[in-house]
Amino acid sequence: MNYKETLFFIAKCLTISLEEKNRQEIEKQLKSTSIDWQAVVKVSTGHLVFPALYCNLKRADFLHYLPQELINFMEHITEINRERNKQIILQAQELNNLLLANNITPIFLKGTGNLLAEIYEDIAERMVGDIDFIFSKVDYPKAITILREIGYLPQRMYNFKLFPHRHYPRSTKKNKIGAVEIHSQLLNSKYDNEFNYSFVKKDIQITNGVAVLSYANKLNLSIAASQINDDGFYYKTMPLRNAYDVFLLSKRTNAKEAVNTLDKLSHPLNCFLAVCYEVFNKVDSLAYNSTKKTVSYLGVFNSQFSNRDRFKSRQNRVKIYRLIKNKLNFYFKCIFYAEYRNLLFVRLKDGSWRKEKIIQLGIKK
Repeated sequence: MNYKETLFFIAKCLTISLEEKNRQEIEKQLKSTSIDWQAVVKVSTGHLVFPALYCNLKRADFLHYLPQELINFMEHITEINRERNKQIILQAQELNNLLLANNITPIFLKGTGNLLAEIYEDIAERMVGDIDFIFSKVDYPKAITILREIGYLPQRMYNFKLFPHRHYPRSTKKNKIGAVEIHSQLLNSKYDNEFNYSFVKKDIQITNGVAVLSYANKLNLSIAASQINDDGFYYKTMPLRNAYDVFLLSKRTNAKEAVNTLDKLSHPLNCFLAVCYEVFNKVDSLAYNSTKKTVSYLGVFNSQFSNRDRFKSRQNRVKIYRLIKNKLNFYFKCIFYAEYRNLLFVRLKDGSWRKEKIIQLGIKK
C-alpha cells in the first residue's frame, strides 16, 4: 500500500460506524486484499487517529481480520487514551466549577469541548492535547489570574497585558494531566473580527453544566484550527483527527450551511470540506460548494500523492514563505503597537528564547 491507499483506507475505516457503503467496501477490502498494517499504524498514529481507527473496527466487528498482535497493541493504546481522557474530563469539570464560582463562564473548545459535548461514542476515540477554553475580553485576564493562583503556570512567565496572542502561553500544574490554553481569540488576527468570542457566545450549548460551542461552530473551529491557525490552507494538508471531528459533527449539523455562515473564512473552510468529501469517499453529509477555486485546491491536494518529493519541496517553500511573512508582520506591528514592542523586548531579554532562535536559524546546534 502506498501513502494514498493507506490514508484513504484509514479515512474510510473512520466512517464505517455511520456509513454502510464504506462499511461494505472496507469489509470487502479486508477479505480480499493484503493490508499493510505497518503502514496503517504509521499513518494513523501520525494523524492521531489510531484509537479512533480501533474503535470503529471493533464496532463493525472487523477485528478478526487483523493480526492478533496488532489487536493487542491497539487495545493497549486505546485503553491508555481512555483513562487519560477520563482524567481530562474530570480536570475540565473541576476548572469549570472553579471559574463559575468566580463568576466567569469558560467556553470549552476543540478536543476537550468535544469530549464534554459527548460527540464520540467512546471517549477513547479522541486524542486530546490541551484543555482549551475561551473567555470574553473582560474575563480573560481574570481567568489567567485565578489559574495562576492555583498553580497553572507557563514555562516562561509573561505579563498577559503584554502578550498579543490568541491565547496565553500553555500552562501546566503539578499532578494534573492536562495543560491549559486560555484563549481570548479563536483564530489569528486576520479572521478574529469574523469568528470570535462574541460570534460563538450567542448559541453556546450547556452540557452537564459546562459551556461548549454549538455543533455548527464546533465544525467551523475544527476546520479553522487546521486551515488557519496551523496554516493548512497554505500547505494543502488535511489532518485526519480534525477531519474525523468534522465528519462526526456533520451528522449533527449541516456542514455546508455552517461554513456558509462565514464570509472571509468560507472559502478556506469550504476547501477543507471538499477534501474531506473526497478522502472519506463522498459522504453526503460532507457536501460542499463546488467552485473553480475548490477544484484548483483539490488539484494541489491530490498532487501530493502522484509526486511526494515535489509536494514535500512545495511544503518547504511554503514553510519558508510563511515564516518570513509572519516574522515581517510581527516586526511591522512592533513599529505601531506598544504591546508587540513590549513582547519583543521581553523575548530579547530571555536567554532561553535567544538560544532557541539561534538553533532554529542553524547558527548553533
